[in-house]
Amino acid sequence: MKVMFTDQVEIHVKSGKGGDGMVHFRREKFVPMGGPDGGDGGKGGDVVFEVKETLNTLSTFRRNQKFKAPEGVKGGPSQMSGKYGEDLVIYVPPGTVIYEITDVENTGGTPPVIGDLTEPGQRLIVCKGGRGGRGNQHFATSRNQVPRTAERGEPAEEKRVRLELKLIADIGLIGVPNAGKSTLLSVLTNARPKIASYPFTTLEPNLGVAEIDLDTTVVLADIPGLIEGASQGLGLGHDFLRHIQRTRVLIHILDGMGEDPFADYSQINSELALFDPNLGKKPQIVVLNKIDQPDVQEKLKDLQKKFKKKKVELMTMSALARTNTRDLLIKAYQLLQETPALELIELPMPVYKPKDDPREFVITNEGPGEWRITGVAIERSAAMTHWEHDGSVRRFQKIMATLGVDVALREAGVEEGDTVSIGEYELEWQE
Repeated sequence: MKVMFTDQVEIHVKSGKGGDGMVHFRREKFVPMGGPDGGDGGKGGDVVFEVKETLNTLSTFRRNQKFKAPEGVKGGPSQMSGKYGEDLVIYVPPGTVIYEITDVENTGGTPPVIGDLTEPGQRLIVCKGGRGGRGNQHFATSRNQVPRTAERGEPAEEKRVRLELKLIADIGLIGVPNAGKSTLLSVLTNARPKIASYPFTTLEPNLGVAEIDLDTTVVLADIPGLIEGASQGLGLGHDFLRHIQRTRVLIHILDGMGEDPFADYSQINSELALFDPNLGKKPQIVVLNKIDQPDVQEKLKDLQKKFKKKKVELMTMSALARTNTRDLLIKAYQLLQETPALELIELPMPVYKPKDDPREFVITNEGPGEWRITGVAIERSAAMTHWEHDGSVRRFQKIMATLGVDVALREAGVEEGDTVSIGEYELEWQE
């Protein structure tokens, strides 16, 4: 069964919620005052992306687009901590760029890059699991030896991300449709791309490994044919131009049987520069294909003169007859050795960016007697409060006082009996 090639997909990922801490007191025979021994909840599982070398497509995400890591287990008696939730590892092929989908997508901006995964085994945590809530063993003091206070587990993180695959190859084969790219790839490597005599035979990029000698190999990519307007989305080029960004050297194949190979050369380079100015600067080897045909031999001298004016060396070959194909590969490898490695967007370590103060909050009047408080710290505290335990409720009230929420509510005009919403919780205001 053929695996469908997919190079872009959007998925939803969610880490595991932390396990709840426990309110419990030691009860044993002959131990009348055992004290608090409620255990801590376990940490929730992280969502981790890892590069798997054997993958070369994102097609597995066509069947499943929602991923959730296991939650941490709640704490137990006798100071037993809950089990940690296992990390959810999502495997992706080398060359996967991960973007976070935010409101910037709807405004036409560039979505933020979370990471660029290029090396086998490289890992990136996209959503961190929530920490486990503390049990009541942590809240005992000399003044409160019977604490009925514990924390719920920290809420999970969730994101919608876009995965974009940019194939990693040393050498890219470019040209107009039907120029002979697939044929050359099949001759130089063990790849078996579809080959036919009509445009756009190659509907997806193909990779192949070519041997230079017993100890040296290079990876070649057959990029679908580019036509005029490809950088604006015409034909198949727009979807696959990104794959050329990963290659260090380009073999530009001209169709010798085409109406004007020199015009094709100019048009392809224009499309590359329009899509990404750096593509037009990549080193190229220009080769005229189908030189075994008499019609091509007749136009060779004229083409050589045109390319000489541009100071471009024009090689010749016949991919079908395997004429000069080995020489072309050796020259491409030599040029590859002279070309510096690409500078990739690599984020092997978490990148911490300055954020707004999490203690800040906003109070909104949503109608008569209706108030809503939004803010990172206050919403997280509400989500981690055991509302069924009086001690936990009193602790939450202290947090509100510490953050200045109660004073701000009074200044805003809150009255006895009003409803105050924090996250998914609705509280009644009482003086």
